[in-house]
Amino acid sequence: MAELSLLEEIKDLRTVWPHEANDFTPWLAQDENISLLSDTLGIDITVDETESSVGDFNVDIFANETGTDRKIIIENQLEDTNHDHLGKLITYASGKSANIIIWLVKKAREEHKAAVEWLNSHTDEEIGFFLCEIKLYRIGNSKPAVKFDIVERPNDWAKEIKKNDASNPTKQRRYEYWVAFQDYVFQNADFSKNFNRRKPSTDHWMDFTIGSSAYHLAVLQIQKRNELDVEIYINDDKSLFYTLFKNKEQIEQEIGMELEWLELPNKKASRVLIKKNVNYDDKTQWAGQFEWLIDVMIKMKKAVKKYI
Repeated sequence: MAELSLLEEIKDLRTVWPHEANDFTPWLAQDENISLLSDTLGIDITVDETESSVGDFNVDIFANETGTDRKIIIENQLEDTNHDHLGKLITYASGKSANIIIWLVKKAREEHKAAVEWLNSHTDEEIGFFLCEIKLYRIGNSKPAVKFDIVERPNDWAKEIKKNDASNPTKQRRYEYWVAFQDYVFQNADFSKNFNRRKPSTDHWMDFTIGSSAYHLAVLQIQKRNELDVEIYINDDKSLFYTLFKNKEQIEQEIGMELEWLELPNKKASRVLIKKNVNYDDKTQWAGQFEWLIDVMIKMKKAVKKYI
């Protein structure tokens, strides 16, 4: 009979991170760790600065949502929530004109859960507050593993069509396509293991984290050209693009398709993509498009990860 170990929760977070500013914040700001939070929240977070100045104070992490101009602040608290940190959170959000406000805590008190819920109910759809608890676990003598549990989130976070977009048929169809896409692809077990759900939007792109804030995988619906693209988008690292390009033949062989390699020498970003001609008007063809996306996205992620 197999011997199983018990999963143990580590109650004192400071046994792993003794100090919020000196230990936890630098740890969270690392690419592989901020990706854990990104996957939990369904937001692609790119860290801009730690201990970012707001008047006489500093917000723990100032960031942005990859592919948009939305600003993010993250306030860390390795203890139970309190009024002091709630006040700081609102002050920092105002000082940074933040759109997404994230409060990471050891334990959320009921009165502060209610406060964050109230803030989400009384702010418009451009502003969203997240309250998350930090959990640590280990099995036997294993290294601790971290998990972020969402306690409160914006009320209509899954609903993106804005009132002023309702009369725009292109934006409406983009949103419908993304909703149908996610409903379909996350029924596939292999896809679900490789990617996390994203928030449907009226944008023509949908980004997926694949392990680093330096690059991500994106799906683009270019309706005016009846084109569907999958790409690796490298934010600001030409050396990373060159590394992939050196292994162009192996990568294309593993994916089974030729890729378009765009260094974009006059821009910070670089792109590696695949294009497919599709018909967006005929919804009966969407399932076939989604099957193609499942296949290409998984293959592309696995192929490039070998060389990064």
